[in-house]
Amino acid sequence: MVFEYILLLIAGYLLGSIHAGYLLPKWFYHIDIRQHGTGKIGASNVMRVTSKWMALPVTLCDIGKGALAVWLAQLAGLGGGAQVAIGLAAIIGHNWPIFLNFKGGRGIFTSLGVITMISPWIGLIMLVVPYLFAPVKQVAFGVFLVLFSLPFLSWFLYQPFGVEDRLGVTLGFIGLSLIAFFTRLMVPRTPLSLNTPVAELFLNRLFLDRDIRDAKAWVNQKKGEQ
Repeated sequence: MVFEYILLLIAGYLLGSIHAGYLLPKWFYHIDIRQHGTGKIGASNVMRVTSKWMALPVTLCDIGKGALAVWLAQLAGLGGGAQVAIGLAAIIGHNWPIFLNFKGGRGIFTSLGVITMISPWIGLIMLVVPYLFAPVKQVAFGVFLVLFSLPFLSWFLYQPFGVEDRLGVTLGFIGLSLIAFFTRLMVPRTPLSLNTPVAELFLNRLFLDRDIRDAKAWVNQKKGEQ
């Protein structure tokens, strides 16, 4: 069982390292998406540079590889904690892919796939809650709220095999949230934030997923990079 678990961890990482956001634009548009738009390989940059129809399969693939990693763990009969660990391997692969020099994405959609396979109810909450903030253009803050709430949601909503299984899933979700927050915080400063105090920069990235509070200036800067 230990050998099988290790193999699934490796498989999860390699699966996560396969980026549809890089491959599909390469195949259909003959471009390296990293050289266009914001330089990211997520669905949002794919939509900006190519089309919304290309962004859809990218999104589905990102969700699907997280879900597939957990499904394989379920087929192997592993408990909830081990399933989350395999899912975390896929998320790590997405964020730091071996095939792209360890420079990947944020892993939010891959995390959604992992969470949904562990608990469909929590997955639904993660999908819906951020978009409740869309009318006030604060989806990133909604994502923060869900990520922060994940350990609590898992403890009360996850239906485990036992207390130890519930604890394993909760600890795994804490790890998932920490990885997501790390990818928000640990990025280079942009020209707009060179003079932003460290504490303010930290809070902006954590809550708003941008370096400055002025959303319009931030979006215009991103447009200027394209």
